[in-house]
Amino acid sequence: MSLLKQLLAKSPVVLAPMEDITDAAFRRMCRGLGASLCMTEFVGAEQLIADSELARRRAYLPADDRPTAIQIYGADADLLMAAARIAEDAQPTFIDLNCGCWVPAIARRGAGAGWLRNPTAMVEMARRIVGAVALPVTVKTRIGWGPESELPIADLACRLEDAGIAALTIHCRTAAMGHRGPADWSWARKARERVAIPVIVNGDVASADDVVRALEETGCAGVMIGRAAIAHPWIFREAQARLAGRAVVPPTDAERLAMFRQLTEASVAKRGERGGVAAAKRHIAVLGPLLAELKPRLLRAQGLTESLDALSAAA
Repeated sequence: MSLLKQLLAKSPVVLAPMEDITDAAFRRMCRGLGASLCMTEFVGAEQLIADSELARRRAYLPADDRPTAIQIYGADADLLMAAARIAEDAQPTFIDLNCGCWVPAIARRGAGAGWLRNPTAMVEMARRIVGAVALPVTVKTRIGWGPESELPIADLACRLEDAGIAALTIHCRTAAMGHRGPADWSWARKARERVAIPVIVNGDVASADDVVRALEETGCAGVMIGRAAIAHPWIFREAQARLAGRAVVPPTDAERLAMFRQLTEASVAKRGERGGVAAAKRHIAVLGPLLAELKPRLLRAQGLTESLDALSAAA
């Protein structure tokens, strides 16, 4: 059994890569709550090759940050190969290729979901990267670029498997849909039925019940959770409880306050006080029902003391 199959069999709930969200601190929080596998924010191939500060921060893996994949993106197969070799030096559990980002600034230049415009080129790119590194290589993509006539995912899954990828994550919308409209999990099932490698279903997984339903409806090896985890990282704990037949325990106010405090302190340690406090505000939704009371003070805060004082006042 492959490493990824073993990891997913042990725990099938995966944290999705999200820009400006899934940094090392957030991954640590989610892993502690039950995220079986984690992915970094996506890292540009050119940025990795240039050894930019942004790339170093995004690809940084603390010693306890395993199992985690470094996700890379780019429009040039040669640059992606070079970036994959650099990413391999950080010793992630595997390397993930972003072939699903629909954001126009990324996709229009051929990166991310832009690869879906030319599936043959996408498969060849994946084949070359598999051959360039010793680590497992996985792909995260969407069901197609645009209309139903351009939904190659079931056939593409077979071709990517033949190219040597170790697993496939499918966000069950087209690139053209972005985040609009419902995700159609049946496409993940169709792909899973065609391949032996693990398939991970993604899209519209907003609760622990969704995790259970997605696994039951698709037969996939895992479920990837993205946007729902931003405001409610406890979804991983709740999903693990549902899968084990245990009662779901919602987070307490104290847990919410501790979560935001830890994320803020970690962000400041990584980015400096002013930048760290600003970056931590991306996670403010973890405060849930406390947000209405705390939001005005936290959004005004420019220093760590101001943020922590606001949290202490609500404790």
